[in-house]
Amino acid sequence: MAARCLGRDVWRFLGSQRRRSGPLRPLLWASETSGRTSGSPGRGTAAAPPRDSYLELSALAAREPAAFWGSLALDTLVWDTPYHTVWDCDFNSGKIGWFLGGQLNVSVNCLDQHVLKSPESIALIWEQDEPGTEVRITYRELLETTCRLANTLKRHEVYRGDRVAIYMPVSPLAVAAMLACARIGAVHTVVFAGFGAESLAGRINDAKCKVVITVNQGLRGGRVLELKKTVDEAVKLCPNVRRVLVAHRTDRKVTMGELDVHLEQEMAKEDPECAPESMGSEDMLFLLYTSGSTGTPKGLVHTQAGYLLYTALTHKLVFDYQPGNIFGCVADIGWITGHSYVVYGPLCNGATSVLFESTPVYPDAGRYWETVERLQINQFYCAPTAVRLLLKYGDTWVKKYDRSSLRTLGSVGEPINHEAWDWLHKVVGDGRCTLVDTWWQTETGGICIAPRPSEEGAEIVPCMAMRPFFGILPVIMDEKGNVMEGDDVSGALCLSQAWPGMARTIYNNHPRFIGAYFMAYPGYYFTGDGARRTKGGYYQITGRLDDVINISGHRMGTAEIEDVMDDHPSVPESAVIGYPHEIKGEAAFAFIVLKDDVDDSDVVVKELRSAVATKIAKYAVPDQILVVKRLPKTRSGKVMRRILRKIVTGKTQDLGDTTTLEDPSVITEILNTYQKSKNK
Repeated sequence: MAARCLGRDVWRFLGSQRRRSGPLRPLLWASETSGRTSGSPGRGTAAAPPRDSYLELSALAAREPAAFWGSLALDTLVWDTPYHTVWDCDFNSGKIGWFLGGQLNVSVNCLDQHVLKSPESIALIWEQDEPGTEVRITYRELLETTCRLANTLKRHEVYRGDRVAIYMPVSPLAVAAMLACARIGAVHTVVFAGFGAESLAGRINDAKCKVVITVNQGLRGGRVLELKKTVDEAVKLCPNVRRVLVAHRTDRKVTMGELDVHLEQEMAKEDPECAPESMGSEDMLFLLYTSGSTGTPKGLVHTQAGYLLYTALTHKLVFDYQPGNIFGCVADIGWITGHSYVVYGPLCNGATSVLFESTPVYPDAGRYWETVERLQINQFYCAPTAVRLLLKYGDTWVKKYDRSSLRTLGSVGEPINHEAWDWLHKVVGDGRCTLVDTWWQTETGGICIAPRPSEEGAEIVPCMAMRPFFGILPVIMDEKGNVMEGDDVSGALCLSQAWPGMARTIYNNHPRFIGAYFMAYPGYYFTGDGARRTKGGYYQITGRLDDVINISGHRMGTAEIEDVMDDHPSVPESAVIGYPHEIKGEAAFAFIVLKDDVDDSDVVVKELRSAVATKIAKYAVPDQILVVKRLPKTRSGKVMRRILRKIVTGKTQDLGDTTTLEDPSVITEILNTYQKSKNK
């Protein structure tokens, strides 16, 4: 019996049509692989049974990763030259390689192949800052813009391997800039258009970028952002920058310096066709910087084929994306969520992707849902912090708009609390939409744990990522570095097997990469997160391990306490940190935000203490609960708990990198509130 195509089995499980016509390829077996270190494609001689279930496919991806990913890579991506080795990975040395010997171009996979089949299909819907002013961009138009920009870069001496910084608001031109770099083999590093000049300069210098692409001004939430001025300040500190390409988001004219060039004028001179560079599977595609409480930002390296395959597959399977759907991820393209689920994953799948330029509350708290109604969005992917913000405004703003087009809701960025989950599911989704709480990281490249895919009709447990994606093998480690067997255990979340989408290194600092991710638990990728494996074998993320508190010998994630407190109807959000205690070792300190209609905060605080004692344990009750107007959040919506920790521990002279804060004045505001509470 002829061997079957594994790629076909996965797409059949997905329930969608094959993306490319032509005969099916035979199943590729790992004829030269043993263990979990490397593999090469070869012809299988035995018949492969159809794999129609999540459990069967998951088992195969774990047992025979070369067969699983190798067949999918050939079936999904457009190759110039097929690979000769599926994978060559060793977590002990931090060596990660996928589809070795293969040659392809990411922009061809995201644009050209779709233009050949359906040039006028919509690639992007740009939801501009002002509602009702959306712009639709076809795949043909996006390809032409990309090629003109690519030719402009080449004319300004950007070559294969050169790094290009992109400091732009969410826009079709920003997406074209990313794809233009991919087309000519340059490496892009997108810097969120909200970072200050010093942070921007640090990233430009670390990557040694020779060109910066920016705009005169940005628009967000009705405010004007002076992006060109920030770039002007940054490039004074960047000796490697030879050219600044300036596009125009507004009509405001800006002063052009010696390095500056009007981007639109330059692009108008160029040909709308640009021959794509054939890139090796492991050539760099982009750098994306992450910052922590200490040390310089890390430039994480993502490469070509593995990253693209993983984002495309997770985009389709986790969100049940179907041809013709409108996919709405409201993340900024300056973050990994925007890279993977606004740009690369959706475009590789030929999807229509929404670019959201505005904020959840501009011009009012109904902005998301008005956009859903007007654009007829089918999948909506957002952060819990936005959900908690909108909770404060009540249900009226949601129910004002028709959300019947929605089929899948997604949560990303941090563990979602019960009240936010219930509100998103019952109010926004009318109780009929699948809600996927996704766990992943900048380092993982794409979603690693989520409720879907699964067996048809399988349960979704609220506030839980639940199921590992294909090829993701989680393990729970105890404090001594031992694998914890069985269910109902908590510890450090590690992954025991490589997957195609993961970062390959930290740019120009592989020892730091090994130290950060592979030294704590040799032979495993250490995520830095804690997790609990439930009695049902599902995974629940408990938060960063540096957000784990040890109270009188009891270890618990701060997210567990936050979850209980956020479940109170008067508390839209909270943040819990640990601080030194002379008797307990550590104690919990909670910062809470109350809804505007709360009359007596003392009553709420008393109820919160009772709820934590009842739902977790008495030892988990925070020693102190402080009511604040707002929490310190980054521009991507994450709460910077380390700032709260330093306020409580009196270390405010060394707050670390605060350039990512949405509003730095929140520090003084919370500090004053804290001092007043101490003086009482």
